[in-house]
Amino acid sequence: MDSEMDGAERYDYDLIVIGGGSGGMACAKESAMQGAKVALFDFVKPSTQGTKWGLGGTCVNVGCVPKKLMHYGALLGGKLHHDAAKYGWQVGKDVKHDWATLVQTVQNHVKSLNFSYRSGLRVANVTYINALAKFTSPHHITYTLKGKEPTTVSGHYFLIATGGRPQIPPESEVPGALELSITSDDIFSLKRPPGKTLVVGASYIALECAGFLTELGFPVTVAVRSILLRGFDRQCSEKVGEMMFNLGTRFKMQVTPKRMSKTPDGQVEVAFSNGDVEAFDTVLYATGRHADTKGLGLDKAGLKTAANGKFECVHEQTNVPHIFAVGDVLFGKPELTPVAIQAGEILARRLFAQSEARMDYENVPTTIFTPFEYGCVGISEEIAIERYGENDIETYLFEFMPLELAAAHREKHPQACTSEMDVDLPPPCLAKLVCVSSLGERVMGFHYVGQNAGEMTQGFALAVRLGAKKHDFDTLVGIHPTDAESFTAMTVTRGSGESWVATGGCGGGKCG
Repeated sequence: MDSEMDGAERYDYDLIVIGGGSGGMACAKESAMQGAKVALFDFVKPSTQGTKWGLGGTCVNVGCVPKKLMHYGALLGGKLHHDAAKYGWQVGKDVKHDWATLVQTVQNHVKSLNFSYRSGLRVANVTYINALAKFTSPHHITYTLKGKEPTTVSGHYFLIATGGRPQIPPESEVPGALELSITSDDIFSLKRPPGKTLVVGASYIALECAGFLTELGFPVTVAVRSILLRGFDRQCSEKVGEMMFNLGTRFKMQVTPKRMSKTPDGQVEVAFSNGDVEAFDTVLYATGRHADTKGLGLDKAGLKTAANGKFECVHEQTNVPHIFAVGDVLFGKPELTPVAIQAGEILARRLFAQSEARMDYENVPTTIFTPFEYGCVGISEEIAIERYGENDIETYLFEFMPLELAAAHREKHPQACTSEMDVDLPPPCLAKLVCVSSLGERVMGFHYVGQNAGEMTQGFALAVRLGAKKHDFDTLVGIHPTDAESFTAMTVTRGSGESWVATGGCGGGKCG
């Protein structure tokens, strides 16, 4: 790879990556594989509570990986306490959970990944520098290693992949919040059990944290300012909330914390907007994230961002032609690890392998890892109606009880029981296809709430991306008995007025 540009200045690196998360590392390694000379800078700013972590970015350290591991640990508890005895396991009532062991298991795995990423960069011939890089000109950055003088290096191309960080309201908005609250940056390595917890927010991060804490046996309250899971399908979002409530999570709707203070016994007393006052052992804020782009000297490079610190890019290219961005710092793009990885690799091939491929941000599948997961790909029913008109939308629905839980007669949490007879968990699974009639009932939205939604959605996402129609789902032979089978025999539409809730059967399928 020629490190010269316009036959004039020679740069120290063909590509300088700022940010060692999934997207940055993927682009760096792919670029190096194509022959480029690459440097990657990564520096973790401590959270408001002083939490730090290693190489790998949000996903590995304080996001997808530890979240999925705690989600799994929580599901084990649910099965032990509610289902195991019905399947012959003599677990007894003295089964307890040890928070310290869970955290140790999670952090041991995270640290092993940190090590493997450093090794991976070295094997790929990427220069890794653990320092905060700042632009001093459009082609130069400076950094300072501990105990050394500042160093300046130059680059032909730059990639900004610094991701995002959680937000906590400042003292002027919610007195006490900044000092007394934690975020998802802290929960996965919290040294003490969280105890009675208030989760502030209704995003997927808020509900995921609230969900696994509830299943681990902690009393959890979620403070919701407006609605759950804004931007997702409303019916499925409400189904997620309904099932969380049935499993024991409390919800305070249309309220926000107004101030916080520490009680003499060390709890956090929270005064809410509706006048309620309640004490908690832990307050976790999950009300959104901001792009971590401050302090990078963007003005020195002539870079412009939106008000939220994100870059408005065309094919990952910022307003400065040789500076690019991927991941959570992109304006209006999905904040998902696989999206950042794929965008980074595609960009590397464009820059150094003469590829003309462009990242496709449409029909990206995702899953929310609440106790009953929510997986989706495509658009919501609301967006479909807005885009195509209500008369052109046919929505197929099927709500059912999984075979395994039906046999165990899973019961609701006492808070959800309205009488001594009202104890059975309602059907937790919701299968939904949003189709456009004028396009031959092409499936524009696939939605599923239930067990293992992530695994299920991944496969069906390919069908949606390839333009599958309802008829294709109908002629597909299901695997019996599975929950995924529900998508192969859906007949009830919203418009029919018939009930889409199964009254029997074998979970997602038919037994005869």
